Amino acid sequence: MWLSRFWVLLGIVGVMAGCGGEPVAPEPVEPTPGLTAFVGARIIDGTGNAAIENGVLVVRDGRLEAVGSADTTAVPADATQVDLAGRTIMPGMVNAHGHVNNIRGLETTDFNEEQVLHQLGLYARYGVTTVFSLGGDSEASVAVRDRDNESTSLDHARLFVAGNIVTGPTPDDARQQVNAVADSGADVVKIRVDDNLGSGTKMTPETYQAVIDTSHERGLKLTAHMYYLEDAIGLLEAGADLLAHSVRDQAVNDELITLLRNSGVCYCPTLMREVSTFVYESRPEWFDDPFFTRETSADVIAALDSEEWRARSSAPGPQTYKAQLEVAKENVKALSDAGIPIAMGTDTGPAARFQGYFEHGELALMVEAGLTPMQAIVASTYDAARCLEVDADLGSLEAGKWADFMVMGENPLDDIAHTTTLEAVYVAGNAVPGV
Repeated sequence: MWLSRFWVLLGIVGVMAGCGGEPVAPEPVEPTPGLTAFVGARIIDGTGNAAIENGVLVVRDGRLEAVGSADTTAVPADATQVDLAGRTIMPGMVNAHGHVNNIRGLETTDFNEEQVLHQLGLYARYGVTTVFSLGGDSEASVAVRDRDNESTSLDHARLFVAGNIVTGPTPDDARQQVNAVADSGADVVKIRVDDNLGSGTKMTPETYQAVIDTSHERGLKLTAHMYYLEDAIGLLEAGADLLAHSVRDQAVNDELITLLRNSGVCYCPTLMREVSTFVYESRPEWFDDPFFTRETSADVIAALDSEEWRARSSAPGPQTYKAQLEVAKENVKALSDAGIPIAMGTDTGPAARFQGYFEHGELALMVEAGLTPMQAIVASTYDAARCLEVDADLGSLEAGKWADFMVMGENPLDDIAHTTTLEAVYVAGNAVPGV
């Protein structure tokens, strides 16, 4: 194992003792608990700054004490050292739109704290160290979140919750639902403004205005599921705080870009959500990827590699999403070029939307859409944290923030697929087991 712990020696080797000229062994320094220096790696700090070669990352009691090059950053004599020469470090990914729920494999299960921790562990083993669960959360989710808050002993992903999705249908109903979500201790509010390709009833502007106003009165940000350009514009005019999916019906226009720019609202593409709807029309290549199969049972793969799922994925709805994925990719590129902050999200959590693995696919799709690897990394770390106002503690490798980071064998700036060369993940400076 390339991780190793060793004593840090104090003094100068070769100091001579007495007239006999015999060397005196330097006195060992006792390592200070909770103080670790990760040395030798390339460091991508998440902000978009150039990578630091031969970097030093000092962690004390779960937080970053220093980050810099070996030439300028001192390693404390009493720090336990971890040699990461030849590796690349980047912040743990922040998923601005995931779900922690009652799905295990493809089936429902009890929604208790054990289930929440299971899913947070799964996310973390893939390098996703913070998850905003946008709807369908439980009391167990809130309990885990509250227990984890400020903990220095975490070994799974951090969690923020939206509680129950607000559905209306009337403004009065919606206000009551928002207040119930706020009283439950949720971090954000989530609504859906979508007719599911014409098969359902869409929330009215009057109702979503009531949701947004009440959310803001309660001090909560409003995250909005949407599909159509018209609705994205309406939601921004009403004061929404995050567009939690792509515009998929047509190209984004100057009106939307101006609204996003003037409001500072971020855009969360969730490209892998579209992939999940149609990809099982044939056997996906990733079914044979060890990075996928290490966390997915053969039974789940067999169930998805079946005529039943092929028929589902070949239906008109999924095939529409397949076509509109190309529009979504063009739109994320256009918005990124316009300077709109992109927050990585995947909508993982429902059955066949694989937590952790799909986040790496999201990065690949953003690059396929035209973003650079650095832009995709920033979208999945610092910008995602900033968009949801948790960047004081998370999203980048800067002094004072939590020590949440990934260690990769290869450099993702050379090829974004190298995020899958994951060798270790740390949350609050603690190694996530099972990576």
